[in-house]
Amino acid sequence: MKTAIKERPLKRPDMLEHQNLRMTRQRQVILEELRKVKTHPSADELYEKVKRRLPRISLGTVYRNLEILTRLGEIQHVEIGGAMKRFDGNTQNHYHIRCTRCARIDDVRIGPLKQVEDALDGSTDYQITGHRLEFVGLCRKCSK
Repeated sequence: MKTAIKERPLKRPDMLEHQNLRMTRQRQVILEELRKVKTHPSADELYEKVKRRLPRISLGTVYRNLEILTRLGEIQHVEIGGAMKRFDGNTQNHYHIRCTRCARIDDVRIGPLKQVEDALDGSTDYQITGHRLEFVGLCRKCSK
């Protein structure tokens, strides 16, 4: 039984037009598949999911479209420990936690801590535009 996916509109549809891009079928399927999961998949993992719906899609096409969707602000490139690039369909500011044994990544259910940025105020000559915070530990499965 297929579950209905709540379709979210693009955050900035004007950005597609501004960059002479259109929402291709491939790009739409990649976005839908990423937004369905909470696992922060790699491009290769996402490729396997997308390939079920679009058997002729190439891995290179998935990589290119992930970069475009990231640039447009429709998805996030998760930059945390580990060598593999991961992607997140949730573009709201949030933190992640990574298992140091199996590399599983989950969202942390706390809001962004503005105090972190406030603490830097005046202590650096940088103009702070945001921050990333990664928690590490062992997931439930690995801690058994």
